[in-house]
Amino acid sequence: MGENSHNDNEFSKESILIRAASSLPLPDCRLPSRPLLAFVCPCSQLFRSPRASSSSSSSIYVFIYRYLCVSDAPMTEKMATASLTKLVRCVILDLDGTLLNTDGIVGNVLKVQLSRYGKQWDGREAHKILGKTPFEAAAAVVEDYQLPCSTIEFISQISPLFSDQWCNIKALPGANRLLKHLKNHGVPMALASNSPKESIEAKISYHDGWKSSFSVIIGGDEVRTGKPSPDMFLEAAKRLSMEPSSCLVIEDSLPGVTAGKAAEMQVVAVPSLPKQSHLYTAADEVINSLLDLRPEKWGLPPFEDWVDGTLPLDPWYIGGPVIKGFGRGSKVLGIPTANLSTKGYSDLLAEHPSGVYFGWAGLSSRGVFKMVMSIGWNPYFDNKEKTIEPWILYKFDEDFYGEELRLIIVGYIRPEANFPSLESLIAKIHEDGEIAEKALELPLYSSYKNDPYLRSS
Repeated sequence: MGENSHNDNEFSKESILIRAASSLPLPDCRLPSRPLLAFVCPCSQLFRSPRASSSSSSSIYVFIYRYLCVSDAPMTEKMATASLTKLVRCVILDLDGTLLNTDGIVGNVLKVQLSRYGKQWDGREAHKILGKTPFEAAAAVVEDYQLPCSTIEFISQISPLFSDQWCNIKALPGANRLLKHLKNHGVPMALASNSPKESIEAKISYHDGWKSSFSVIIGGDEVRTGKPSPDMFLEAAKRLSMEPSSCLVIEDSLPGVTAGKAAEMQVVAVPSLPKQSHLYTAADEVINSLLDLRPEKWGLPPFEDWVDGTLPLDPWYIGGPVIKGFGRGSKVLGIPTANLSTKGYSDLLAEHPSGVYFGWAGLSSRGVFKMVMSIGWNPYFDNKEKTIEPWILYKFDEDFYGEELRLIIVGYIRPEANFPSLESLIAKIHEDGEIAEKALELPLYSSYKNDPYLRSS
């Protein structure tokens, strides 16, 4: 290598960005010793810069921010294959299944009411009612189960049951975090749901600060046609005094995604039904949960709560005897997992999105250890059921099946993903372990090591 040799990735990143920036007006900010970082980092400055007024320039700024600061692929590859991300100025959110975990409530109500007709709801028809208006959803149930009542009669029967449950609906992981973040940064928000306005307000009344977070709340009874018609989203943009093209829609259902795209808005899909992501091809982005939303991709202020590649969570607890798993941990992956039974944890599994988490593991007769854990279907092996697979970051000399295992989950690393090869899966698992090992040394997480739950029998 001669003295003029250079790192190709770094050269490409710096030179291409400088050339891209040289013909564009810079944001209103002072440039420190590293002008590229100053150029791309103050994303919020773009909204205030009188010299960054053209949409093309704004898109270039966000593009440079996104691919320099967010992604880690080689810059030449990104520049060749990536499309520009549009700036958005407001966010329109769906409610049920997007912000609120209503699926369990719906299932419980339908189980109770259908049992009165000698029928059994098992959830397999959930996709037929997801994202539909209340009337359409009720009509689908009446027809599929051949109930001896009209749709209107069925709605009148289940409405009181739903009303009694609104107080029990939990916010989905990441919902409170997102609303607080956008509100604190002055990003206008609208809530747009196929549910009636009265029902929407009743549901959100049990969540502190939610109603005041939204500049606009629109129910399905306030527009001519609900989703998948774009009427609701267009009305939300009108009331926010925004152009549809500057709105970002966040939706969990196919009708909602269809409505957002018909309104010519940017759409992020967060599918609420498992293993359905492949159906959301119309969305501009599909994410696993709100924990994985990166606002900076859309020109919005980024979250600032990630710590060394991890997202702190309110701790949650799970435990039980160690059981035999699929026989692939040690044999196939070379990574022994201490599997837990999912019996009795159906609500917890439904509440927490699939992904990789970390925390502390307590074994009743061995002590407390660091651990990293996957929850989900493990796409590479295509599990048929959602599982809990902790990897205790310690080398044991013997198995401990049947021993009581207690877990405290304190942080999140990444969404569940598929991999092109077994080798790439193993490498990623080890990377997750290294991230967890390092993070658990931080006071933010290390204090939980002394939680009495880990040592109780």
